[in-house]
Amino acid sequence: MATTTTTTTTRTTTPPESASRRARRRARDEVIGEIVEAGRRQLATEGAAALSLRAVARELGMVSSAVYRYVASRDELLTLLITDAYDSLGEYAERAEARVARDDLPGRFVATGQAFRRWALRHPHEYALIFGSPVPGYSAPETTIAPAARVPVLLITVLADHVARSGAGSATSGRQPAGSADLPVRTDPGIRRALAPVRAEVPESVSDELLVRGLMAWTYLIGAATAELFGHRHKVIAETAGARDAFFLVELQRMCDFVLVDPS
Repeated sequence: MATTTTTTTTRTTTPPESASRRARRRARDEVIGEIVEAGRRQLATEGAAALSLRAVARELGMVSSAVYRYVASRDELLTLLITDAYDSLGEYAERAEARVARDDLPGRFVATGQAFRRWALRHPHEYALIFGSPVPGYSAPETTIAPAARVPVLLITVLADHVARSGAGSATSGRQPAGSADLPVRTDPGIRRALAPVRAEVPESVSDELLVRGLMAWTYLIGAATAELFGHRHKVIAETAGARDAFFLVELQRMCDFVLVDPS
């Protein structure tokens, strides 16, 4: 006579959050949001290095001890501000890139770059926080890495889609983009070692050569926005209406031609 064994699987479910707990969480999030907003105003008037939780408390009409219950230190407030800035930039660029047809790779590249610049010009103090001088004594935690990667991920996706479409610069195609002799990627083993940190985050189909070009484009994008924002293009590029927009668009198109080269 056969014996049938029945195994009962017990599933542990998380009890639903109570209404009172939800209310407390919302209230806490609201206070933290007010603290971050006050910190953002301090960035505009005092700069990141002078950020002070005591000053934030005074602005909000709170005692310092109350603020510390929500944000434990100046460094934690800086992290919140940095994360918020990266997410704001990332969301802005993602919306702009998403409006372009998926098969229009140059259009996606240019839209991402233009969104980066527009956001920088509209949020100069937040831009300076994440792309300007490091704050003395502060080291950003790993929690800021994912928000910081949102715009680079858009550009990496364009590179990967370029490879998928044409095989240009792929690791397996045996072909390198035109002009690759300018960058001795294939003959210099040090390049692969240098790229190791970013290589882990980029599809292997994207060759080292194409990745180097992409990194050059990213560096250019930061440099061009920083130069304009911090006044280094004063009396270099005209400031009349539309002149800088037009010049930046041409720069982006040239950089796009450099990165997304036609393998033919």
